Amino acid sequence: MSLQLLLSKASQIWQYVCTVFKKCTRSILQHQVVKYDIVPLSPLSKHRLSIVKRKILVLDLDETLVHSHHNGVVRQTVRPKMPPDFVLDLIIERHPVQFFVHKRPHVNYFLDIVSQWYELVIFTASIEVYGTEVADRLDAGTGILSRRFYRQHCTQEMGSFTKDLSTVSNDLSSIFIIDNSPGAYRAYPNNAIPIKSWFSDPTDIALLNLLPLLDALRFTSDVRSVLSRNLHLNKLG
Repeated sequence: MSLQLLLSKASQIWQYVCTVFKKCTRSILQHQVVKYDIVPLSPLSKHRLSIVKRKILVLDLDETLVHSHHNGVVRQTVRPKMPPDFVLDLIIERHPVQFFVHKRPHVNYFLDIVSQWYELVIFTASIEVYGTEVADRLDAGTGILSRRFYRQHCTQEMGSFTKDLSTVSNDLSSIFIIDNSPGAYRAYPNNAIPIKSWFSDPTDIALLNLLPLLDALRFTSDVRSVLSRNLHLNKLG
C-alpha cells in the first residue's frame, strides 16, 4: 500500500473520529443537568400575581433561539462545527432549499419554564415557510408557540426589519420582546430585553441568565417601569 493511500485512509479515520467526538460533546453539553429553582410563591406573592395582568413575551428566532444556514446561500455564513439539531427541506420560490438548524443551548428548558409565566409569541423577520417549520420544531406539539408573526408583519427601515409590538397587543404595559437585533425593537426600547447573538458556542448560557429577570418581571404592573432602566443593555447585538 502506497504512502499516499495510507495517508488518505488515516485522514478519513481521523475525520470520522472527530465527527463522533463532536456529536458526543454536543450531547453531553445539551443534556447536562440544568435547574432553575422555582421557589413556591408566598401568599403575598400569589396575591400580587393575581392582581396584575398576565404578560406576553415575544421571542425572536434566528440568532436568539436558533441559528441556521442553508445550501442555497452564496455568501459566507457562520456554520457551527457541531451537527445540526434538525434539517428542514423547504421549497422557496419554486426552488428546494435545505436548512441546517442549530438550537441555542438550553432553549428547550428555557421555553418550558417561561411558558409557565407568560403567553409566548414568536415574531421573526424570517419568511413564513421557514419560520413556521422552526417554530413547530421548538413547540414540539405543546402549543406554547401557537401565535406567530413573520417577515410580512415587519417594516423595513434603515436596512433592518422592525417589529411593531402593537400588532401583537395594544397594551404596551404587558408586552416585551427578547431579540438579538436592536433594530427590531427600535420603536419600543422600553419593551425590550436584548440578548447577544448566538451562532455556535455550545457553552452559551444567555437564556439561562435571563430566567431570574423574567421570573421577577411577571409581578410588575408595567414592564416598562423596569426595562426602561436598562437601556444601556440595548447596545448588545
